[in-house]
Amino acid sequence: MTSRTTPAQTPTALLREKKPLRALVDQAGRLDLLQRLVEDQLQPAAREHCKAAAYREGCLLLVISDGHWATRLRYQQRRLLRQLQLNEAFTGLERIVFKVQPVAPVAAGLAPPEKLSTNAADALRSAASGIENPALRSALERLARHTRRP
Repeated sequence: MTSRTTPAQTPTALLREKKPLRALVDQAGRLDLLQRLVEDQLQPAAREHCKAAAYREGCLLLVISDGHWATRLRYQQRRLLRQLQLNEAFTGLERIVFKVQPVAPVAAGLAPPEKLSTNAADALRSAASGIENPALRSALERLARHTRRP
């Protein structure tokens, strides 16, 4: 059995030809357009805290980074709704829903665990020697092994 290789295609061609991928790209393009239209109506300071997440059946879902900005935008909800309804992309817009979804902090990398000083390690060993509970004693002894080397 021989296998035939297909010629390589550019990513752009693949995204335009394959139906599931094309639908996904089209949806992303619509969301990008909606995001730009929403940002045009927001104050510059609020733009980075508000993302258009979905627009279905007359309902626009905006994801807000924290409760403070959600409250501020809820006060502006009627004005924002009226201004967006004037745009052709938002014909049929009936309501705006705000969902608070805090941005997860980006971990720069895990810092190595702190090492204990020799005095702290000696204190832990001393405390462990007087403990009768074997689980607690072994936990203290394990902690004492994390000693900083001079």
